[in-house]
Amino acid sequence: MTTLWVLFIFLNFDLLLKAGHCTESGGQVLSITPNTQEQVEILKNVSTQYQTVLWKPVSPHNIKELTQVHLYVPAKSSETVRNLLQRQNIDHEVMLPNADVIIEMQMRNDSTDPRSGSTFYHRYHTLEDLSLNNRPNKKAMWIDCGIHAREWISPAFCLMFVHYSLSFYNQNPDITQILDNMDVYVMPVMNPDGYKYTWTKNRMWRKNRSSKKNTSCIGVDLNRNFDANWCTIGASPDPCEEIYCGAFPESEPESLAVANFLRSHKDSIQIYLSIHSYSQMLIIPYSCSMDEADNHSDLYEMVKQAAENIRRYYRSVYTYGPGAKTIYLAPGGSDDWAYNIGIKYSFTFELQDRGHYGFLLPPSHIQGACNEALIAVKTIALKVIEKTQTETGPRETV
Repeated sequence: MTTLWVLFIFLNFDLLLKAGHCTESGGQVLSITPNTQEQVEILKNVSTQYQTVLWKPVSPHNIKELTQVHLYVPAKSSETVRNLLQRQNIDHEVMLPNADVIIEMQMRNDSTDPRSGSTFYHRYHTLEDLSLNNRPNKKAMWIDCGIHAREWISPAFCLMFVHYSLSFYNQNPDITQILDNMDVYVMPVMNPDGYKYTWTKNRMWRKNRSSKKNTSCIGVDLNRNFDANWCTIGASPDPCEEIYCGAFPESEPESLAVANFLRSHKDSIQIYLSIHSYSQMLIIPYSCSMDEADNHSDLYEMVKQAAENIRRYYRSVYTYGPGAKTIYLAPGGSDDWAYNIGIKYSFTFELQDRGHYGFLLPPSHIQGACNEALIAVKTIALKVIEKTQTETGPRETV
């Protein structure tokens, strides 16, 4: 008997937004390329002042010569920052001139249409739009979304994945084979407090919203809070940094809850997937060190095939490989931690786009981004099923 078990973990918060919620206009996203070490240092300083928000890379420590930097600059600082960059002859251009207009449009969320409506899965949703289902497990795949609050396309994918799975089971052969062979746990918003905050206060917020003693700075980067080379190079012990690792591994209720669940189900969960944005990347362990995973060849072949399938069907280019070598060192990540406890098919997806809209990916792009991610999920899941069946032999049918 075929069973689809999907777990939604949901916290109920008051997140009712008034239509026409306004933000300041005039904020921009700049694409900046420092050509010398001196310019790198200037840009590091700029990225920590003027209420700017560093999009790419996530931390000033990762700014390098001849490497593109994406920086959100609020309206009141735009002229000052651009004049500074011009005086220092730092190459830059306006990548997104109307960032605040996009934010305002995206936050005008009208959730009156039913879930069955044709537009429901092509919009971003508040926490109240995400529902609850709760069942046990067998061999399984875990998917979490929304670990970083501002990455709205991530929860949108989790919502779309569940809808697709329920709608196309027994119609699409790939999803049918996947659901016939494994259960699926889906956590649509791993960072609910942070996600709520991006709807009500600060669209660019990344961390959770926990407060700490002896500092006025708020939040921990949940993807630096797991026990995988915790708080080494690539994370920060400074609570005011975007990549603050927390007081100790699993110090946060969100990361602790996920870790406890995965530990108690590690013998049944074969695949761990964490959905992020942006950059169009398919990442395998390790991000916390330069080491290769024991089954590196298998993991690499899976993300390579997934990237090839995305390009074949959608003509989008995805980079793939170990996180530390593909992007930069990022210790304390959930994917590396999951791998280390025995979930040997562990991945992080960075969805659309490559930087034009960045975290402000328009709702009109949701379907395309989710379709690309879905192709990757199906490719990897089918490969894992094939490999598992090869190792254990075919299942007996009755």
